[in-house]
Amino acid sequence: MYKDFADVYDLIYSFIDYKKACKKLSKLIKKYKKSSGIELLDVACGTGSHLFYLQNEFICSGTDINTEMLNIAGEKVENATFIHSDMINMDLKKKFDIITCLFSSIGYVKTYENLKKTIENFSNHLNPGGVVIIEPWISKSDYQPGRPSMNTYDNDNIKIARLNTAKLNDNLSIMEMHYLMVKKDEDVQYFKDCHELGLFDHEETIQIMKDSDLEVISFQKGVMVDRGLFLGIKK
Repeated sequence: MYKDFADVYDLIYSFIDYKKACKKLSKLIKKYKKSSGIELLDVACGTGSHLFYLQNEFICSGTDINTEMLNIAGEKVENATFIHSDMINMDLKKKFDIITCLFSSIGYVKTYENLKKTIENFSNHLNPGGVVIIEPWISKSDYQPGRPSMNTYDNDNIKIARLNTAKLNDNLSIMEMHYLMVKKDEDVQYFKDCHELGLFDHEETIQIMKDSDLEVISFQKGVMVDRGLFLGIKK
């Protein structure tokens, strides 16, 4: 869906205060990072909204599996390098002082096998004393199958409505999203999108991080409501 809809992605999520989130991230990085460098990699960076603010303090790179998103990020963020890559198998041939994986993007790896590969990959891309910050998706116990949800965006030139259902298939949360969008002087467009995210137990995720040579600190309050935050320091 994002191949056709990437240019309005930021409008859908305009309710997020990225500037405030990045101030909190910066404080955490400065408090816990032990390496001397400031090389930052944002994994699953999307359209680069976090990097837009982080570029002021760090040497930034971003990866995403979606090239359309990366194209928008490249236009938005002047001082960053963008790389097309899958977080499970990425091999960037360099190490970083900070790795972030935000907005619950870690859930898209879907399985515990992939989660283990991904977190080991993060650790392998970190300098000693570097930090990885993961914003998890909700756990299975907190997921609410059947719950309807709606988001809208409205200005004089474009109107967007997104409604979605929440389904459960074993350890996968399945959200079928339906979009109606109309731009000024254009016909109404309809998009349908399905997001599948793994419902990973938070304690098991923390253990995987520890097994990947990371000292872990867990925060109940993260940069988004009800998501929490995991911070790992490379040993």
